[in-house]
Amino acid sequence: MNAPLLQVRGLCVEFGGQPAVRDVNFDLFSGETVGLVGESGAGKSTLARALLRLLQPAHGSVEFRGLELLNSAPAVMRSQRRELQMIFQDPLASLNPRMTVGDAIAEPLRIFEPELTAAARRGKVAAILQRVGLNAGMADRYPHEFSGGQCQRIGIARATVLRPKLLVCDEAVSSLDVSIQGQIINLLLDLQQDMGMAMLFISHNLAVVRHLSHRVMVMYLGELVEVASCEALFAAPMHPYTRALLSAVPRIPPADGAAHLAPPAPAEGSLAAAATASGCAFRDRCPYVLPLCASLDPPLTEIIPGRWVACHRSHEALNPLS
Repeated sequence: MNAPLLQVRGLCVEFGGQPAVRDVNFDLFSGETVGLVGESGAGKSTLARALLRLLQPAHGSVEFRGLELLNSAPAVMRSQRRELQMIFQDPLASLNPRMTVGDAIAEPLRIFEPELTAAARRGKVAAILQRVGLNAGMADRYPHEFSGGQCQRIGIARATVLRPKLLVCDEAVSSLDVSIQGQIINLLLDLQQDMGMAMLFISHNLAVVRHLSHRVMVMYLGELVEVASCEALFAAPMHPYTRALLSAVPRIPPADGAAHLAPPAPAEGSLAAAATASGCAFRDRCPYVLPLCASLDPPLTEIIPGRWVACHRSHEALNPLS
C-alpha cells in the first residue's frame, strides 16, 4: 500500500468550548475519492475547513505528503496552498463580483507562478475554461452574467488551474439543478482522471456520493461512525445511523409489488440531536441501544479489514442486529 496523501489523526475542532469535530481519524490516498456524508450540522464543512487550515483546530494532526500542516509556519502553509484546493457550496458567493472570471482564474497563477507572462496566463485561463466546458471568450465577463452551473464550472476552473493534489468539494453540486449536477459530477471525474488528484467529496446526497466515491465516511455530530468501501457500505450498512440514513432515501417500488423492508430508522425526534456529555451520541435514537451506550462513547474500530464502525455492538454487525 502506498503512503497516504493525507493522514488525519485525532482532529478536534471547538467553537466556544463546544466540540464541533471530535477525534477524527482517516487516510486519503492519491487518486482516491472519499465521500463524507451526514446531515446538516454534522460537522462536515467544519472538518473540511480544518483540514485546509481555513480555521484552526483545537488539537490533532493533519499530514499532507508527510508535512504536518497544523504546526507549519504561515510561509510553509502558503506554499502548500497550490496543492490543496477547495470548491465551495455557493458558486456565485465564492467569486469576487468585482473581478472578471478571467482575473479570478488567473489569480492563483499570479501568486504561485509569477514567472508567467501575461500572455501565458491568458493562455492557461483560456485552456482551463475550455476544459470545464466554457468558452474562452467568457474570460472578460463578470460572475453575475453566468448561471449557477456556469459559476460552479468557473469555481472548478479556478481550483484546478494549478493541478492540485487534493481537491475538497464542499457540497459542490447541492445548489444546482439535478441535470446540471450530473454534468458537474462528470466534469469532476474527468478532471480527476486527467490530473490524478484525490478528492474529498462532502455531500448529503447519497446517490451522488455513491456514484463518485471509492470509500465513504459517515459523520454524526462531529464524529465518524462508519468508514467503508462504497460498495460495502451501500450493500450492507453496519452502524445504526448509517442504516437510518439509507432508509430515508426514496426507493422506486419493485415491479412485482413485493414488499421490501427498509433498514430500521431511529425512533422519535430529529437525527441531529444535541451532543450528549457522555456515552454514544446516537443512543437516544438507536433501536439497538445497550445500557453501556449511556456511559461509554464507542471508539471507531476496524471490525474487518477496511471496515470501521463506532458501535458497542460492532462485533454483531456482520449478522443482523436484534
